[in-house]
Parts: sequence; C-alpha cells; structure tokens
Amino acid sequence: MTLSVLINAGPWLPVPPVGYGGIENVLATLVPALRRRGVRVVLATVGASTLPVDGTVSVFPDGQFAHLQEPYNRAMGVAAAHLHAVACAAQRFRVDLVHDHQEAFGLSVLAALGESAPPVLHTLHWDLRKHPDLYGRFDGGGRVWVNGVSFNQLTTAPPALRAHSLGHVHLATPLAVDADRRPQAHPGHHAVVLGRVTKVKGQHVAARLAHECAFDVVLAGPVGPHHTPESLAATGPEDPNPDVRYWHEQVAPLVDGRRVRWVGTVAGPSRDELVATARVSLVPIDWEEPGGTAVIESLALGTPVVGFARGCLPELVEHGRTGLLVEPGDAAALGRAVADAVHLQRQECRVTAAQRFTPDRMADQYLRLYRDVLAHGGRRIGPIATSAARNG
Repeated sequence: MTLSVLINAGPWLPVPPVGYGGIENVLATLVPALRRRGVRVVLATVGASTLPVDGTVSVFPDGQFAHLQEPYNRAMGVAAAHLHAVACAAQRFRVDLVHDHQEAFGLSVLAALGESAPPVLHTLHWDLRKHPDLYGRFDGGGRVWVNGVSFNQLTTAPPALRAHSLGHVHLATPLAVDADRRPQAHPGHHAVVLGRVTKVKGQHVAARLAHECAFDVVLAGPVGPHHTPESLAATGPEDPNPDVRYWHEQVAPLVDGRRVRWVGTVAGPSRDELVATARVSLVPIDWEEPGGTAVIESLALGTPVVGFARGCLPELVEHGRTGLLVEPGDAAALGRAVADAVHLQRQECRVTAAQRFTPDRMADQYLRLYRDVLAHGGRRIGPIATSAARNG
C-alpha cells in the first residue's frame, strides 16, 4: 500500500522559499525524503512553489507573507481561503492523512471536519502560549493529533493540547548530510545572527555586545517584509509593522556598517559561507525558541553556537562541545562566551549534525508518527523503507 499524505505548508511563502522561511524550509527538507521512501505527497502551498511533489493545492499564485502582520480584519481572509481549499482537497485527493503546518487555523478547521475526513498530524512550530482559548480547550476527537519540534516546546502547552501530543521531532537540514566529511571553512573574525529581525531574537543584544566586547557581528535576515537595505530605507519608526519599528528604535542606532552590519536576507551559498566563516553563531533569544533552524544549520556548517540556555537550545547544543550556553539574560556572560568559543573544535559541530539533524532522520521519525496517527484510527500501513533499510 502506498501512503498518501496531504501536507499543508500554508499560504505565506513558496516551498522552497526564496531566502528566509522557517516552516517552508522544513518542508523543502522533509518532502523529498518522504518521497524517496515511496510516500505520495500532495502539497498545499502557493503557485510559486517549485518543490517536486505528486499533486498541489493552491489558492494564491504567490506567497502572502507581506499580509501576515496586517490588522486581523485585513489579513484573516488569506488563511481562511487557503484552509477552505485544503479541507476540500483532503477528501478530493483521497489521502490517508493530512500533515498540517498552518498555525491555529489549520488545527481548528481540520479538527472540525468530522469523522469522514482523513486523520491529521498537526506540527506545532511556534510558542504554544499564544492561543490559550484554542489550545486550552482543544479536542481532536480521536482524529487530530499534534507533535512539537522540541521537548521544551511541548512543556509550555496547556494540558488539553499536550494530551493530543505524540511527541517531538527535531528539525533537520540538508546541510547535515555528510557534514562531517566536508572541508571546514577557515573561521573569520565575525559573529553572525541569522534569522528574522524581531525583538525576541535579540539582535539589539548582539549589536550592543559587539560594541561593548569589541567583536564584529553580521545580522542576516528580513525585517518584516523587507529583505534588502534599499527596501528598508523607505520605512521609518512610525511603520505599522512591529519588526520594522523594533529595527528603527533598538537595532538601527547600533548598526554602524563596521562593527555591526545588517546584510538583509541571505540564502544558498552566500548564507552558507557567511555562517561557515563566522567565529560563532550568536543566539541571544528572549523567548522559548521552539525549533532552532539557524542552530542546526550552524552546526552543520561547523560553526559553534553561543546563546542563552532557553527553549530548544539545550536540546540542540552540547555545552562545551558544540557551543556555549549561558544563563538567560546574562549579557556579560554571553559576551565572554563569544571569546571562549575559540577553544571549541568545529569538527565536533559537523559530526553532531551528521548524526542528529539529517533529512533522513527527520523523515523516519515522521513516518513513525504517521503510523501512530493511523493506528489511533484503527488503520495500518504497510512497510515503508527507512534510511536504515535503504542503506543496509
């Protein structure tokens, strides 16, 4: 029996994304590994997606990310239109299971479809304290189940949501494949902060430390919908986007083009070179980071991670081996750790990534969760090749 799965990426960015895109990058990593195992994948996304799949569902020709932080009464129709198409496709394509990745809307709409709809695995990529009215009362009716992207993330879930959890699956990156066999780039003098520029990511902390502790830092990632300095230059501190306001009020005054630089969104070989040649990846987060894509990419490229011991970081970073973690909020200790990280062996980072964060490992773990979801509904699937079986 061929397993058929409808994977909902949401309407915000294409798969794979052009540059930044956390969930979309995860799916661009997972889907090929599933299809190599014989899984039939129908992808609900936007028309600009280029990932090879067995079928697509789309409402919008392009990603709608620019609308994501608009007022609710202007943006609500985007998510609703996309989920309506997903709900119809779940039955039209005769899939065995829906693997959903769309925040809040996906969980609520798919849970309401009833027993005639396929069972659902909903992956939680975000802060589980955000939607107390939904998560605190959730009832999947024995048909809808969830998984986290780290153990720590699930500890923040209210009891009603946690009762539907099948466990967690850490994220993966294609960069981890044979990471321990690639030549190591020569480290430079800069630290890098990779990710969306937003207050909880702590770019202002990194920039201030760079000036205080005399090291260079490169900030790489979008500011709201803006991916280049030219685009951002047309905005000001009165901008309605909270990330743009954060940039102007707390980060931009520290960006001098020498000690602290912002290079916009970087992707592909340019991103890899920036990270691989960094002395450390700096992660000064001010929230319970759920997944840590930038962390595993850094390890795969051989760059130690220095950050606050919050969220998923203690699960991904081995303190003293692949990075250094300090008490949350202790900026002085974080600055000292940037200097101390020079003593870490970069090869250890790449070995860890090759062992723990490959696409094959993530796909095998999700196949186990798919089996669990189907088993809860009294259904079984036949044998599907795992990485061990294929390589054995």
